[in-house]
Amino acid sequence: MLKNIAEDLRNCLPLDTMLSSEHLSLRKIEQQPEPTVHVDAFLYDEDFIDSLCEEGKMSRNYCMVCGSHQTAPLGFISHSFSLVELKFIYHHVLPDLSGKVLVDVGSRLGTVLYGGYLYSSALQLYGVELNGDFCQLQEMVIKKYQFTDRVKVLHADICTQGSLLQNADVIIMNNVFEYFLDEAEQARAWECISHNVRKQGSLLVTVPSLEDSLSRLQINIQLSSWVEEVTLNYDVYPEKHIDREALEQIHLYKIL
Repeated sequence: MLKNIAEDLRNCLPLDTMLSSEHLSLRKIEQQPEPTVHVDAFLYDEDFIDSLCEEGKMSRNYCMVCGSHQTAPLGFISHSFSLVELKFIYHHVLPDLSGKVLVDVGSRLGTVLYGGYLYSSALQLYGVELNGDFCQLQEMVIKKYQFTDRVKVLHADICTQGSLLQNADVIIMNNVFEYFLDEAEQARAWECISHNVRKQGSLLVTVPSLEDSLSRLQINIQLSSWVEEVTLNYDVYPEKHIDREALEQIHLYKIL
């Protein structure tokens, strides 16, 4: 079913899955030190990318000297989890979610919500998304696949959702602020998260680590008194084609 959803979303979006309304994110990708393209990992797995490259619709490399054969790999960035990453999170990172409330901060295409509906017994799955265009796409999928009994999308700034964060059992944050907010707004958003996500024993799943996200910002959040990192087993998928580096970006924290 997730593959069908991915196909529906591919039909609604440009190849780079970026919308013209994402001004800051587009600019930040252009400012990367190496040429970088956005390729959504939920919509395009490695095999799909290979087929697009063969058709000439996408390239994995860029020309370092225009017109020469001196090429280097393009940087790829995704704002969504792949199918393998979703299975890893729901089958190996998180415990049984029966009766639990999960919040996806910056739900974008809704992949965490659809995965949670199909791979977990979570009581309720909330997506909070600032971009109205993405909210409409999520609503389309939720209605078509009849997820409305357990999935709800809120078109809102996460800083207005204190009560939701305070009551959540699981919060998921995938590359959530860095590409979409300037540094002052990122700091404000993290202050809001750290102030409201205080339910003892609740879980926080992040990409990248909290240390990486906060190290770039002028912010004073004492991680040692807020969270405890839980060690994950990244060897659950021994297959060679699994992107272990992507799995290692996923971190789990328990709220103290």
